[in-house]
Amino acid sequence: MEQTSRKGSDEAFQELAKRYRGEILLHCYRMLGSHHDAEDAVQETLVRAWRGLDGFEGRASPRAWLYRIATNTCLTALARSKARRVLPEAQGPPVDFAPLGEQESNTLWLEPYPDAALDGIADLTPGPEARYETREAIQLAFIAAIQELPSRQRATLLLRDVLGWSALETADLLESSVASVNSALQRARATLTRRFPSGPTATGPVRDDRQRALLSRYVRAWEACDVDGFISLLKEDAVWTMPPWREWYVGRPTIKAFISWAWRPERGRRQHLVATAANGGPAFGYYRSEHEASEWRAFAIQVLALQDDTIASVTNFVDVRLFAAFGLPPVLPRTRTDDFGARR
Repeated sequence: MEQTSRKGSDEAFQELAKRYRGEILLHCYRMLGSHHDAEDAVQETLVRAWRGLDGFEGRASPRAWLYRIATNTCLTALARSKARRVLPEAQGPPVDFAPLGEQESNTLWLEPYPDAALDGIADLTPGPEARYETREAIQLAFIAAIQELPSRQRATLLLRDVLGWSALETADLLESSVASVNSALQRARATLTRRFPSGPTATGPVRDDRQRALLSRYVRAWEACDVDGFISLLKEDAVWTMPPWREWYVGRPTIKAFISWAWRPERGRRQHLVATAANGGPAFGYYRSEHEASEWRAFAIQVLALQDDTIASVTNFVDVRLFAAFGLPPVLPRTRTDDFGARR
């Protein structure tokens, strides 16, 4: 009888893990700013939950119980690392063009989040007390901003303003008082208001034919190494970043100077983009190939922010390890048609 009961518990736990894994992963990503770290935190959460299954008394819902474990797992990880994930914009002012220097390998860089990971979440609708829509709370600018918050303020803001939990529910999860939760939330909101005076504006998925045409022109410009064609698509004050490099550029002239250097013909390099989606908006897997090579090699995940029919920013995450999270291979075969229309 005991063996049968345990088997039933195993099956129930597997169903529980399957049902809530997606939203727990998203919560851990918001807490940690890294898809890789979030995956590790989810695994640790499920291990802790499995070990504590016999002690779960059902006073809270299974969902709230998993969020409690996940949040505490993230708080422990943040206390251990004593560092936050950042984008280059947080490391100093933009620079005039100069060839890239050394990579900042000792900096913890923010990572993108694949939209495909949202597909497994049964219900993305926030609770009644939420202040942010789901698309707002996944965009890169928002994720970068909340990394500036102390860890418990970050957890409080996510539980209250993103998930829409009540002050009492949040206090219970954090083993704190309602007064402490309200105080932490007030301080967190003040920090975000300084960063987003008008509130974050969700870029959202591609909405209309103009934006689809914009992205098609973007791909053509990149794959033909057409500098002027690419620059013409940018907003006047567009932003270009390339973590793990600290340098970042603002404005068409500066970005053009950088791209002209990066795409100079004597390099003989080809480029290939594979469409994907990240942080609630358009993205591409960026592959490169030397002139005589027979394959494309992964280089960066590009995350774009669109504004009307222009590109407001391009964030290039130069980390081949990210491709797996987006279901993209590290190497693609090159065919003769890949060079059609490309500059020789």
